[in-house]
Amino acid sequence: MTENDEPKDDTTVGNYFISNYPPFSFWSGNDVSLIDDVMGSPPVDDRPLGVYVHIPFCRKRCDFCYFKVYTDKNSREIRRYLDAVIHELEAYGKTPFIQGRKPRFIYFGGGTPSYLSANQMRTLFDAMKQRFDWSDVEEVTFECEPGTLSLSKVQALAELGVTRLSLGVENFDPEILELNNRAHRADEIHRTYGFARDVGFQSINIDLIAGMIGETDENWSRCVDQVLAMTPDSVTIYQMEVPYNTTIYRRMREDKKEVAPVADWDTKRRWTQEAFARLAAAGYRQSSAYTICRDQTVRFVYRDALWHGADMLGLGVSSFSHLGGNHFQNEHSYEPYVSRVEAGELPIARAFEMSDDERFIREFILQMKTGSVYPRYFQNKFDVDVRERFRSELAEHEAAGMLELEEESIRTTEQGLLQVDRLLPPFFLEEHRNARYA
Repeated sequence: MTENDEPKDDTTVGNYFISNYPPFSFWSGNDVSLIDDVMGSPPVDDRPLGVYVHIPFCRKRCDFCYFKVYTDKNSREIRRYLDAVIHELEAYGKTPFIQGRKPRFIYFGGGTPSYLSANQMRTLFDAMKQRFDWSDVEEVTFECEPGTLSLSKVQALAELGVTRLSLGVENFDPEILELNNRAHRADEIHRTYGFARDVGFQSINIDLIAGMIGETDENWSRCVDQVLAMTPDSVTIYQMEVPYNTTIYRRMREDKKEVAPVADWDTKRRWTQEAFARLAAAGYRQSSAYTICRDQTVRFVYRDALWHGADMLGLGVSSFSHLGGNHFQNEHSYEPYVSRVEAGELPIARAFEMSDDERFIREFILQMKTGSVYPRYFQNKFDVDVRERFRSELAEHEAAGMLELEEESIRTTEQGLLQVDRLLPPFFLEEHRNARYA
């Protein structure tokens, strides 16, 4: 199937999860020079700025992983990469568009940021703080693979100012972790979580994936049991998909199979619904299609700012940026990325110059994932009446029980949130529908 088709009962290859707009397949190397135009002038408004840092190193590549990761880099190559990230940040910091601005959020994603040693973490953080004033930073998120964390690493992260630790648990069952080629094991999850609680992080998130290879009703229920016992500050649940650049898809292609060896969509949605219902009964509140939080104090500055049009500077190999209302992506491989930075260049490989209409659609579909969008916001910011613009699309989703059209808001129902990504393509511009997403 193409990525924008309605998912059938079986899971087949493609990107189900929509993380941006327009689709990445429309981004082009022909627009790379746009970065010079954007960086050459100060920002025209006071929208917040965030920084994303991609750490692409992992102990193993998970069979379902579609990110740019490396499992074969030695300490010298890692040091070279971190130096490049620092120099990239330094180059951006000298531009009129970035110079003097203070980031509101910093996000370290992977790969596996926690693959770095404590000394490497300190070197990276210290160098970034020398080049950017962090005094206005409200949130610093750090993604972790449980098996890579020691008490000393967790303590170092707390000392460096990380406010939100996100643990890529995915599943608690040893056999399922092994079947999906996860690097960590079940006992490491509880050990690492204990370290994080002892150190006293402001916010600890646990990631789960509904529908991994080998998943069963009984195992999923046990996973939710363990999450409830741990009482993390938030839980993020993704429904398993099989993008084209995964090991699972490579095996499917070799075996000439169209159906992935994972649970079907109805089952994944049922498991997700059951988990959210049990967490809600324990006092959690749902904050998006994927995330449920223990109390009202849990915030996601990275998500909410980005989904409302914030600037985000992406550093590192294959990283995405959203700057001045336009999209950019860095070189996709280690050597081209590092070499271009070392040569004094901004390592942009492809870009997309967005129209005001595309910016409006991007924010609308991303905010749909939170469960509520507010027409007045879009009227004030884009001068667009969303109820009129999307009259037929909204009516169709409302009739299907996916949306409720209220006086001040458009609310995504529980059933709608469980399959929100398949509700979004009808809001795309015609030329972006029914096309490969990534």
